[in-house]
Amino acid sequence: MVFSRNEKPNLDFGIRKMDIISQLQEQVDLIASLAFNTIGTLQRDAPPVRLSPNYPEPPANPTEDFADQPKLMSAALVKAAKQFDALVAALPLAEGGEEAQLKRIAELQAENDAVGQELQRQLEAADEIGNFNASGGPNFYSVLLIFQAFSCTFSST
Repeated sequence: MVFSRNEKPNLDFGIRKMDIISQLQEQVDLIASLAFNTIGTLQRDAPPVRLSPNYPEPPANPTEDFADQPKLMSAALVKAAKQFDALVAALPLAEGGEEAQLKRIAELQAENDAVGQELQRQLEAADEIGNFNASGGPNFYSVLLIFQAFSCTFSST
């Protein structure tokens, strides 16, 4: 199932409504679970095969409906993979390409570093005033300075 960028895929796969990234995570989990169960079932139920003429003939292990199991499991895996592909196709295109994304990441990192340094300065200022009163608990001024540091941090983002 291939979608063009203009065509919107049907993203209702029986998964509760959520953003595409969460749906992708759910789909990867489903694919992993299906693959795990498929391999385990094949390992458990496949009839034994003689690997070499030097080994004795393996005992017969009749399993009912084994011929249908691989077909059903592979169909479920293919369906899950197609749903994953549809979700990937529905992701928005990145604006500006990889170089613009790396530049934006560097800007966000610099902003995060600046906010972290400001928070550190505020905490050091609170420490200089004295974090604890005589009874060993925090005093009013240190609590106020820490509150101001956090409010400055959140208001600047």
